[in-house]
Amino acid sequence: AEHGGGAQAGSSAIASQGYTPVPLHHPAGGPSPRSGEEFIASLLQTGTQTLLCTLTNPAWPEREGAWDAAQALTRLRWPWARAVSEQLPKPSEKERWLFSKLPEWEEAAPRTPPRSVVLDRVAVETQLARLTGSGAEVREGQRAFAGAAAHIFDPRVRKGEPNMLLAEAGTGIGKTLGYLAPASLWALQADGAVWISTYTKALQRQLVSEARRVYPDATQFKEKVVVRKGRENYLCLLNLEDALQGGFAGRAAILAHLVARWAAYTADGDMIGGDLPGWLPTLFRRNGSTALTDRRGECIYAGCPHYRKCFIERAARASAQADIVIANHALMMVNAARGREEASRPTRIIFDEGHHLFDAADSTFAAALTGAEMVEIRRWVIGPEGKARGRRRGLSARLADVASYDEAGGLAIEAARYAAEALPGDGWLGRVGEGMPSGPAERLLSAVRTTVYARDEGQAESGYGLETEYANLDPHLIEAIAEMMKALEALAKPLTVLGQRLEALVEEAPDWLDGAARARIEGAMASLGWRADTLRGWIALLGRGGGPVDPDFVDWLAVDRGEGREYDIGIHRHWLDPTRPVSSVVLKPVHGVLTTSATLRSGGDWDTAEARTGARHLDHGAQHFSAPSPFNYAEQAEVLVVTDIPRGDMAALAGAYAALISASQGGALGLFTAIKRLRIVHSRIADRLARDGLPLYAQHVDPIDTGTLVDIFRDDPHSSLLGTDALRDGMDVPGHSLRLVVMEQVPWPRPDILHKARRLAGGGTDYDDRIIRSRLAQAFGRLIRKADDKGHFVLLSSATPSRLLTAFPEGTRINRVTLDEAVLRIKSGLSPATIFGQGSAEEIEDEDIPF
Repeated sequence: AEHGGGAQAGSSAIASQGYTPVPLHHPAGGPSPRSGEEFIASLLQTGTQTLLCTLTNPAWPEREGAWDAAQALTRLRWPWARAVSEQLPKPSEKERWLFSKLPEWEEAAPRTPPRSVVLDRVAVETQLARLTGSGAEVREGQRAFAGAAAHIFDPRVRKGEPNMLLAEAGTGIGKTLGYLAPASLWALQADGAVWISTYTKALQRQLVSEARRVYPDATQFKEKVVVRKGRENYLCLLNLEDALQGGFAGRAAILAHLVARWAAYTADGDMIGGDLPGWLPTLFRRNGSTALTDRRGECIYAGCPHYRKCFIERAARASAQADIVIANHALMMVNAARGREEASRPTRIIFDEGHHLFDAADSTFAAALTGAEMVEIRRWVIGPEGKARGRRRGLSARLADVASYDEAGGLAIEAARYAAEALPGDGWLGRVGEGMPSGPAERLLSAVRTTVYARDEGQAESGYGLETEYANLDPHLIEAIAEMMKALEALAKPLTVLGQRLEALVEEAPDWLDGAARARIEGAMASLGWRADTLRGWIALLGRGGGPVDPDFVDWLAVDRGEGREYDIGIHRHWLDPTRPVSSVVLKPVHGVLTTSATLRSGGDWDTAEARTGARHLDHGAQHFSAPSPFNYAEQAEVLVVTDIPRGDMAALAGAYAALISASQGGALGLFTAIKRLRIVHSRIADRLARDGLPLYAQHVDPIDTGTLVDIFRDDPHSSLLGTDALRDGMDVPGHSLRLVVMEQVPWPRPDILHKARRLAGGGTDYDDRIIRSRLAQAFGRLIRKADDKGHFVLLSSATPSRLLTAFPEGTRINRVTLDEAVLRIKSGLSPATIFGQGSAEEIEDEDIPF
């Protein structure tokens, strides 16, 4: 009960990492209960008692603040408050308030640029041997990978031409330690920082664990290794203070007090994938935890009373002094595109999970003129309206001192506030849906919606999103576009003037502009800059107005829906090739880049890898390295293509999953291409499997974060897990806990307007095949994670073209079988079978492509 409030010692540390409660139930390692019912009953008693006893321990390190928190939770009628309070004696002295005991970050002198060094390859091998440990098996592929990776740390020859290496390292090579060896050595010798960027939170967690090998001392590790994520992942102390002082009510207030207990002892304030128990926010309303983060871009920087204790600012400053910074693709691109943290811009970057660079760039450099996006800018400019609650502050409140000091700046703020009223306000979606739009933005959205539905070809009844090309527009929509362009230009002009006035103010530095005020104004300048860029992008998008197509972009109109409900409307623009901006703003400014993955070539060749990573836009391209997996797939794995499950027959699909999971007695990962089908299958088979002692968990069904679900699945070899893309690409469960992977169908790309344009430019069917083979390879990669793993990969798609089966590692046995035969093979384990390519697999070339 109490560890839900954030305690990090003992059993609570287990919960914070998302593990199952078995250690709580059997702290002394006693025998497991004989059945699920016994386990639950015993857990409720023994587990609760174990946790409550923690509170009576005089040496409990998180005691400070517990009594005050329990009293506050009692007033809020938290169900556990009485049981917890009875275990906590009243402290003899008044306990410190959370915000008074959080440590402050300190400014440090700017770090000097890294020295130019060339790594000795023998020293790299020695460092690798130290990290892998004495007695570890020498893996030649890993040694070769480390030696090749060292190349990116050499001094570059010319500006704008980074040393870039594309490295495809098969599963089992050990690429993480392979690149950590030269990275840590270079950081030591050059006194520089290496940024390692990932795509999934799972790999970030794995990297943190592996980095402890480099810095085994806890104090040194804290100084040398920093994890960075987007601002929306971290607890905002000002939001928390507002919540604790009455900004939240009911269950949301209980969550705020529990989070406050955690905040006093957290390592970094990361609420999403950090040390906050992943299941805790799921017990409250959907947006309860997100209301405590900075998701709306409303940070007031140095104007915040907790600025010196801010988790986000602390992480940014710590990364400027760190040797290893573990970030993600989105943050890397956003920081580069918006010019953030110029003083600590990395010179060496490692992109792990590099096959996702294209997708990350596609999201980062896109433009979306939608109702939801416009609402956020309106709130940022105007502030709270009507009965809106919370601390949201408009420009006039944030920059009141500027307005009183600088007349031109004050006039610009007022002009921006007036112009922002043209953007959609609260309740816009209902007004547009009812045909009663208010203002130019809502009239534009209404015209977009009318056009999309008018051109619909029967998809409206499906309940999913609708889209149509941004071409051949009717006069009503063209008129709405012209009106909206004027409204956006009216807003962009005063924001540009305000930005200029703020720059002048910083240069003039009046007497009242102390360090805190300067930091606040510089933060406002940064926010103004990227919002002005957003407005200019919207104006350019509207300016096309359905005219001649820009060959660099793909534009379309869309009504976004989920489960039959509309949630956004707007106009979208994506780069046809999003790696072009990646090359210019991310790759060319740095000195060295390693992009690596087990499927970097995406089922194609090195030209494909260069195209998907931005390397082809560099003047001298990139070097290439490949190392095949050391695993014996012919002995360790078998691919079964099931031929008798009719497409679209949900009863047959659910029955197949139930039969396969029962045959393997759990340990199964089920992968889906649609959330709807996942939920249907789960609802039909979960109870049946549970009665047989085979727990079934699922993304988008169980209200638990993905990391926690994976930890639960890993802990119980009889459990199974259903999921979508996040599990296909980012899960590492070695050993007996994962011995069966089942895919519901071939992962065809969704045939939307954007994909059709890229398919046409990328080679048609060949482009699709590369995507599908990459997805199949990633899914298969979840199965065999170490040398003694064994298992089956099942594809429930009778019409799988044989050419796609080259996605699997060479030598892997591939057979087309009925469901009954697949069940028998799984029950009996791996048995001799004919290897695909020697005439055993039925050749099917009639593609079942959904175009």
